[in-house]
Amino acid sequence: MARPQRVYEAWKGNNKFLFGGRLIFGPDAKSLILSVSLIVVPVLVFCAFVARHLRHHFSAYNAGYAIPAVALVFMIYVLVLLLITSAQDPGIVPRAAHPPEEEFSYGNALSGGTPGRLQFPRVKEVMVNGMLVKVKYCDTCMIYRPPRCSHCSICNNCVERFDHHCPWVGQCIGQRNYRYFFMFVSSSTLLCIYVFAMSALYIKFLMDEGYPTVWKAFKHSPASLGLLIYCFIALWFVGGLTGFHLYLISTNQTTYENFRYRSDSRPNIYNQGCLNNFLEVFCSKTKPSKHKFRAYAQEEVRPPTVSFGREVEEEPVGGPRSKVEDDLEIGSDLLKISQRRNYEDVDVEMGGRRSNEMEGMASGKLVIGSESHIPAVGSDVRVRHSSWDRRSGNWDMSSDVLTRSASDVIERSVFATEAAHPSQAETHK
Repeated sequence: MARPQRVYEAWKGNNKFLFGGRLIFGPDAKSLILSVSLIVVPVLVFCAFVARHLRHHFSAYNAGYAIPAVALVFMIYVLVLLLITSAQDPGIVPRAAHPPEEEFSYGNALSGGTPGRLQFPRVKEVMVNGMLVKVKYCDTCMIYRPPRCSHCSICNNCVERFDHHCPWVGQCIGQRNYRYFFMFVSSSTLLCIYVFAMSALYIKFLMDEGYPTVWKAFKHSPASLGLLIYCFIALWFVGGLTGFHLYLISTNQTTYENFRYRSDSRPNIYNQGCLNNFLEVFCSKTKPSKHKFRAYAQEEVRPPTVSFGREVEEEPVGGPRSKVEDDLEIGSDLLKISQRRNYEDVDVEMGGRRSNEMEGMASGKLVIGSESHIPAVGSDVRVRHSSWDRRSGNWDMSSDVLTRSASDVIERSVFATEAAHPSQAETHK
């Protein structure tokens, strides 16, 4: 018997799981190796080539030993924030097993839709803070996305309060990890400032100790020069990102909303004031995950199959052939069919057997020209009205059955023939 799957093993998104579903990452989690290297390597270089020379410049209470210690503690703190940001559920909205049945609608030919095709309204309106907000239907997750929710094409999940997908942390940034993402970025900024300041201070000490010019000091400590350049460039990135997200938090926006609705003049209905916006991000309780990744996956219950076909296909209104209403029209139709040699399209039924059929046809055959024939029958003639098959493009004998006297049909057919082809009728006589 096969072992039942757990939720993380049957996961439909593009996420990667470690330690039996305890940690969830994005599909680009390998970028974490680069991010960790960009943090760890500069700090180790700083401790090995700069901080150890500063230990003796603060002799009181051996305060110089705090310089490398602070750098190492800061580095570990930043790495922990990076791990929390990238290894937890960002706020993934559960998928639905089937589309919402209460929203079923069928296409109408009059409104431009495909008849019988299952359709959904693409947009719904919900009330948020006293204003109507449009929410969209997600074809992948088969749900109407909650407000401020968006589908990440990289992770293939709908994420609540979706901010963006960050390749540096290899994870979506959403409602559950945005706080830690901001703390990671801002802490990285402070770490860059700290290393930059300590490296500059060491160059200042070198200039005071016998290296009168900056160039000579840099030649004596090239590691300090490299750290100054690295931290200056990094500050433009993480420092600018920190300032940008401070603005977003103060106005209660997400990166996705800012870039998408920047040119719109619509009011921000989520803005509760600068102070309340900061309290919402940093002081509100983190919502629990809506997924239990280590739980056993339940077998999906498939909804009953919906039949899109119709048992009886109605004849199209105003189609190529309408219902026959009198015997004269029957005779005209028979004449046209015989001229086309479509003998198989006429269904002639008699009260007797097939032999009587042939006798009736031989006795009542009407010849027009050299190749047109109208079959005559002994007692009754049953003609099925032909209707156009829209799928195959052929005529299908599939409508009401009209039964008339054979003699009446022939007489009226002859009358119609003489009116349409007087020369052929005269020749026949």
